[in-house]
Amino acid sequence: MSLLLSSPLATVFGFLRPFLAQATEDSFWMPVGAASGAQGVDRLFYLIFWISVVFFVLIVGLMSFFAVRYRRRRADERAPDSASHNTALEITWTIVPVIIVVVIFVLGFRGFLDMVNPPSDAYEVLVTGQKWKWFFTYPNGYVDEDLHVPLDRPVRLVMTSEDVIHSLYVPAFRLKKDVVPGRYAKAWFRATAAGEYELFCAEYCGTSHSDMIARVIVEPQAEFDAWLEASSNFLETLSPAEAGERLYSVRGCKQCHRVDGQDDIGPTFKGLFGRERVLQEGGTVTADENYLRESILDPQARVVAGYDPVMPTYQGRLSDREITALIEFLKTLAD
Repeated sequence: MSLLLSSPLATVFGFLRPFLAQATEDSFWMPVGAASGAQGVDRLFYLIFWISVVFFVLIVGLMSFFAVRYRRRRADERAPDSASHNTALEITWTIVPVIIVVVIFVLGFRGFLDMVNPPSDAYEVLVTGQKWKWFFTYPNGYVDEDLHVPLDRPVRLVMTSEDVIHSLYVPAFRLKKDVVPGRYAKAWFRATAAGEYELFCAEYCGTSHSDMIARVIVEPQAEFDAWLEASSNFLETLSPAEAGERLYSVRGCKQCHRVDGQDDIGPTFKGLFGRERVLQEGGTVTADENYLRESILDPQARVVAGYDPVMPTYQGRLSDREITALIEFLKTLAD
């Protein structure tokens, strides 16, 4: 997002420039800006900030001065008559705020229009929010837990949620967008500096909201292409158990199932394979390959006693090879 300032607005910013931090620098208020929209957002933020400072000092200063200068000094002292109004003053304090509000509106609206209208050649990534994990799906179908993007290329995010309202927030990009179940939200950016940046969920979404963290990894186009090709072929390059361990981390299993023997939102995976499990509706079942496959595709069918039926289905989201790899990983955790 870029704000192309007209001459009068450029004059305003020229006056304030010594007080405005650049988007490319760390400041007390903002992290380093690493996307094309950061400079415009920062300019508008600091403009509003310094206007607020000026008027705060002016109003509080005058109020304090008048309170001291015109204080009652004697018990019998009466305030003198004063003018009921001052036309010039009233016009001034009407026109000045109107001009300020119009300037803020124009800058904000132009920035908003840039923010919601991505270039036609933007690279599209699908984003899914789920308690408590982000999933990023690339055009070739590969899904990753971090957002990898090419440097200096527009990227369009098409986002939705599997459960509750989440909010995708990348401070360094000045990008924040609510992700609502049952509909698609869209945002775009163009990363201008290679590196790794934090991505948060900025909408309280439940118990592990604070753990819903990912990274945005920005790299040159050639490196991005090489990463995507290598990552997309992990089922061919890794053993089934190693691929399953990667899927356990990337596809959200890790958020609810621990591998250290401690139960969490779901039962621990350590020692799970081959054991008898007591079910909520009564009876038991052996945690073999068939039961584990059923639990991945239809998790509400046979819920283990003591746990809430909150796991979403992975029907259509994991291939048969990926399910097999996950089961092979669970076998390595057997006692």
